[in-house]
Amino acid sequence: YEAFFSRYLVVLTRRAIKWSKLLKGNKSIQKSLKVKRYIRKGIPNEHRALIWMIVSGAQANMEQNPGYYHRLLEGEKNDKLVEAIKTDMNRTFPDNVKFRKTADPCLQHTLYNVLVAYGHHNKAVGYCQGMNFIAGYLILITKNEEESFWLLDALIGRILPDYYSPAMLGLKTDQEVLGELVKMKVPAVAELMERHGVMWTLVVSRWFICLFIDILPVETVLRIWDCLFYEGSKIIFRVALTLIKQHQAFILEATNFPDICDKFKQITKGTFVTECHSFMQKIFTDPGSLPMATINKLRETCREKVLSQG
Repeated sequence: YEAFFSRYLVVLTRRAIKWSKLLKGNKSIQKSLKVKRYIRKGIPNEHRALIWMIVSGAQANMEQNPGYYHRLLEGEKNDKLVEAIKTDMNRTFPDNVKFRKTADPCLQHTLYNVLVAYGHHNKAVGYCQGMNFIAGYLILITKNEEESFWLLDALIGRILPDYYSPAMLGLKTDQEVLGELVKMKVPAVAELMERHGVMWTLVVSRWFICLFIDILPVETVLRIWDCLFYEGSKIIFRVALTLIKQHQAFILEATNFPDICDKFKQITKGTFVTECHSFMQKIFTDPGSLPMATINKLRETCREKVLSQG
C-alpha cells in the first residue's frame, strides 16, 4: 500500500495543479466534458467538498433554502426516529477516533444532527441503517454540518432513488438490474449464481446500501463518489461489473453456496482495488457500453418483478 501511495501522491500533486488552474480561485464550475474528465481522474481533497456540492445540485439547494437546516433542528422531533438514530451512533465508524465520545470536537454530535434533520426533512425515508455511514463520510470530507445535510439530500433524494425508503424498492430493483447486466456482460457468473440459487441481494446489498464504504479502500470509495455525484447511480453498476468481470475466473472456482458468498467478499480486497487510479480507469473500460437508456429499461422490468414478488 505504501508503495502505491507514494506513486499516487505524484498523481495527486499533478491533478491538484490542474484543478487549481481550472477553478482559478472561483467557487463555481460549469458542467462540461473537460470537468467530467477531470472528475473521473479524481478531485483533490482540498476541492472535493466544493465540487461535490456544486455538481450534485446541493449548493444550489442550500442557497435557495437559507436557514432551513437549522429550522429543522429547532423544530419538534419524532421520538421514535431520534431513538433509532441514537442507537446507531456508537456503531458508526467505531475505529475512527473522531467519532469516539471522547473526541473533541466529537463528530457523533454532528452526525446525530445531520441524521435527525434529514429524517424530519424527508419523512418518507426517516432513518435507516446505512445512512449513518454515508452521512459520516460526508462529514469527514466537508467538515461542515449543513453541507453534509444537503449532500445527503442529493444522494438519497435524487441520485439513489428509493434506496432508503422503508420498502427499499429502488435498492431491490437495482440489485436485480445488476443481475440482468451480469447476464449480459459476464454470463458465466450469472449462470453460476442461478445454479446454486444465490440471490444477488446476499452478495451485493452492502455495495449499494453503503456505497462501498468499509468494503473498498477509503481512497477508492472517494474516487467512486467523485463520479457518483457528477454522473449518478450508473457508476455503482460500473464498479460492481468491473469487480465481477475482473475476478470472473476466481468466482467461477466456487463449488457451492457459501463458497460463492465468500468469493464475493474476497474480490473487494487486494491490489486491484487499492490502486484506485488504475481501478477508476478500468470501471470506464471493463464493463463496456452502459447507456442510461438500458439501465432505465431494466429498472422498469425489474421494478415490476420486485413488486409482483411483494
